[in-house]
Amino acid sequence: MDELEHQDSLTGLPNRALFQDRLRSGLAHAKGGPAVAVHCLDIDRFKSINDTLGHQVGDALLAAVGERLKGELRETDTVARIGGDEFAIIQMAPPSIEEIESLAKRIIGAFSEPFVIGDNSISVGTSIGIAVGPSDGNDAEQLLMNADTALYRTKSVGRGSFGFFEHSMHERLQKRHQIIMGLHEAIANDKFELHYQPIVNVKTRRIVGCEALIRWSHPIRGLVPASEFIPIAEECGLIGQIGEWVLKRACAEASLWPDDIWVAVNISPAQFRDLDLVEKVINAAKAMPLSRVILEITETLLMKDRDAASVTLERLRKMGVRFSIDDFGTGFSSLSYLQDFPFDKIKIDRSFVSAAANVKRSATLRRSIIQLGYNLGMTSVAEGVETEQQLELLRAEGCVEAQGFLFSRAVPAAKLRTLFDKPL
Repeated sequence: MDELEHQDSLTGLPNRALFQDRLRSGLAHAKGGPAVAVHCLDIDRFKSINDTLGHQVGDALLAAVGERLKGELRETDTVARIGGDEFAIIQMAPPSIEEIESLAKRIIGAFSEPFVIGDNSISVGTSIGIAVGPSDGNDAEQLLMNADTALYRTKSVGRGSFGFFEHSMHERLQKRHQIIMGLHEAIANDKFELHYQPIVNVKTRRIVGCEALIRWSHPIRGLVPASEFIPIAEECGLIGQIGEWVLKRACAEASLWPDDIWVAVNISPAQFRDLDLVEKVINAAKAMPLSRVILEITETLLMKDRDAASVTLERLRKMGVRFSIDDFGTGFSSLSYLQDFPFDKIKIDRSFVSAAANVKRSATLRRSIIQLGYNLGMTSVAEGVETEQQLELLRAEGCVEAQGFLFSRAVPAAKLRTLFDKPL
C-alpha cells in the first residue's frame, strides 16, 4: 500500500489503518505478558476552539498536539490520529503497569503548557482511556474499542485524568445504550408519568403545594429511578424534551386542583439555556395563573451561567412565576445567590432533617437556614420528614412547610386529589 494511504494528511501521523496494522503486529508477538497498551485520548473543548477561532487554528492545533505527543514516546511506540480530535498511542511491550501509568501521566503533563498557534495561546487538556492487550482484547479492533470505552468512562468521572478498561464497562455501556433507546421511544410515545409528593403547612398539615416527580417504567428493566436516567438524558441532549413534557403535564394536572394549591417543577441547567424557556412556561401554564407555578432550581444551575440565569429568572418573576432553591446547604452554597436571585422558597435538604441531623452541628445549620429564609422573606420547606418528632422540631424552629413520608409518598394525580380535603 502506498505510504500516503497510511498517513493522516493533516498531522503527518499514521492514520487508523496503519495504527491497526501495527496493533495487530504487536498482538501477534504476545509472549505471556502485556504485548501492547493502547492509550486513547482527545482534546478537551476542541469543538469550542474550532467554533470561536476557526478551523484553520483548529487544524494547526491538531498538528501541534501530534508533534507534542511524539515527543513523549519511544521509537518503538506509535501515535496516530484516528479521527477528528482523537489520537491513539500504541505502547509496545510495556514492562509493567507502572510504566503504562507513567506514559499516561507524561501525556497529560504534556498538555500543561499552552499551545501557541499564530497569535493565539491555547490552553487545552486531555483525558486518556487505556486498554492492555491481549488481556483486554486479542484483536486490534476490540482493543481500540475498549480503550475508547475507558476514555468515555474517564471523562464522565472527571477530565484531565486517565483510567483503565474494566470488563464491567461493557455491561454499563449496554445499559446506558438501552436507556437512551428507551428514552427516545418514551418521548415519542408518551410513556412517562408524573407522581406528586404533597408539601404541607407544618401547623395545619394541609396540602399547600405538590412537587412533580417523573416516573418511567422501562419495557425491559421495569421502573428506572430518575436519578439513573435523568443524568443520561442530560448527557445525550434529551433533557430539554423531557423537561418540557414534565412542565406541560404538571401544569395541565395542577389546573384541575383547588386554586390555592401550587405545583413545583424541577428545571435543569439545559432547560435554562433554552432561549424559549419563558415562552414554554407561559404556554404550559395557560390554563392557570403563573403564580401557582414554582420552578425549583439548584445551586449548580446558578454556578454554570449566573448572568443568563439571572435574566431568565427576572423575566419569569415579573410574569408571576415563583422560584425555590433546592437542597440548599449541600453544595457550594453562596449567600450571594440569595441576594442576587428572586427566590420565594428555600428547601432544606433531608440530610439536615433526618435522625442524623439531630447532632448539634446539623441542627444549628438547619435553624440557621430557616432563620435566613425568614429574614429574606423566603418560605422554608423541609424535605424528608419521616417522624412526628422531626415535624415537632421543625415546627418549633419556625419552619413553614414540609414534605416527606410522614405525610405521603409521591402518588399519581388521581390519588393525589383524594388527599386535598384533609390534614395529613
